[in-house]
Amino acid sequence: MSEKKNIRVGDVEIQGDVILSPMAGFSDSPYRQITREFGSAFSFTEFVSTDGISRGSKKSIDLFRFQECERPIFFQIFGNKLDVITEAAKIIEELNPDVIDLNMGCSVTKVAHKGSGAGLLKNPSYAGKIIESLSKNVRVPITAKIRLGWDHKSLNYKEVVSTLEESGVKAISVHGRTKSMGYTGKADWNAIAEIKSFAKVPIFGNGDIQTYKEAKDRINETGVDAVLIGRAAIGNPWIFKGIEKSSLKFSEIREGIYRHLKLMLEFYGERQGLILFRKHLSKYLRGFFGIADLREKLVTVTDLKDFYRLLDEFNSNIVEAKKIFTNTKEVACTFS
Repeated sequence: MSEKKNIRVGDVEIQGDVILSPMAGFSDSPYRQITREFGSAFSFTEFVSTDGISRGSKKSIDLFRFQECERPIFFQIFGNKLDVITEAAKIIEELNPDVIDLNMGCSVTKVAHKGSGAGLLKNPSYAGKIIESLSKNVRVPITAKIRLGWDHKSLNYKEVVSTLEESGVKAISVHGRTKSMGYTGKADWNAIAEIKSFAKVPIFGNGDIQTYKEAKDRINETGVDAVLIGRAAIGNPWIFKGIEKSSLKFSEIREGIYRHLKLMLEFYGERQGLILFRKHLSKYLRGFFGIADLREKLVTVTDLKDFYRLLDEFNSNIVEAKKIFTNTKEVACTFS
């Protein structure tokens, strides 16, 4: 297994090579804090519209709220107008990010089909001009997150990577799918390896990573500088420690839930924090036998005391059931 290494993104030093991928609705400050504690090498914010930033939208700006423990922090933005993107970058630079990342990989129709996100892959020269403008107008390093192309008829990743490098990009994250694939099919790690073979800047690979071991294996196989973990990390911060979630007792999962919820409540307030936590909760609980009834109750509960009581009762029931089925011998409770 590969050793952790230091990576330089411009003048920013990264310690480690397994990272939480940016995910809208999930990679907010509380979860970034959790995953940094567990070993994610740095933090990406959720992606934020440059139109919203330039309009002074509080909702947009609030998505950049972070704690110092999350550093290095990459602010991710998306947009399709060079002047607006540049102006937005100047605005958020005042919030003191370590890096600003341009999203060129979002495949969602309302983003990509308007020329933002993966839509920029259709026009590499224009994307290059955006990176060049950002590099000239802000002091922090500029990075980008891309896909392999719009579809399999336009796999232009070589041109895109070379253009971005010439324009001043300091690192590139590569999702090994095309825009048209969305999250279907399999990520092409051979293409990611090819990019790494000619790239002059650090390359972060992304796509289909389910475990810490898989992340390390991909680093060894492809030579990429780091690997991003997305969907498999939702409700599973242990992945960044190399711990298989299926090996954990429910009581350990419960403690992770409590820790995450505590940060959500501190960050958003009790009512909003509890509501927003529901989408994380279903992921934490996934895979446990007999969990459906508990999950249904927890995602509708509005009182914090009831939330804690339900979790504690379920944990007690698991312990008692295990004692009965093992003739009262204490064993690790594992469910998968």
